[in-house]
Amino acid sequence: MSDRSIASVPVPLDRDVFLRSLIRELAGTLEDVVGLPEAEGYISVVGASIGELIDGQYKAALATPRLDRAQVRDVLVDLKRRIQGDFYVIEESADRIVLGNRACPFGDKVIGRTSMCMMTSNVFGFIAAENLGYAKVELQETIARGHPGCRVLVHLKPTDSEGREYVRRAAAR
Repeated sequence: MSDRSIASVPVPLDRDVFLRSLIRELAGTLEDVVGLPEAEGYISVVGASIGELIDGQYKAALATPRLDRAQVRDVLVDLKRRIQGDFYVIEESADRIVLGNRACPFGDKVIGRTSMCMMTSNVFGFIAAENLGYAKVELQETIARGHPGCRVLVHLKPTDSEGREYVRRAAAR
């Protein structure tokens, strides 16, 4: 078999599939080795770093030192759109932004890997808290847990609901 025939076989592999598969396997290995809570913790650290990077990129592009609530809402939806998620606003109030999602950026690679949802929680939480002072992200429904879509609440004021809390870093005040 020549190289040409190997290159033309229908193998569903490209850089995107490879990287999503790599992240899925890394998350699965973490979940298996250290447990789900610890795996979520490790992925949370990465999510916070990515959140900081994305937050800085939007602030630079918008030429502003801080995003207002409407901009935060729009950034959360837009950043997911850019990475092939399908987030949309379900409702919004002074206390929270409720988002839905029909497509995970990780595609089917997220199914059964709930720790990967910490990327959404931490990116959303970091951006909201850095700009608005506080956020608690509640992942009510996720594709990773078998739901047909996601329902994510970004609380902008402290609440007794489930979720991860985020606060503005002291240096950013």
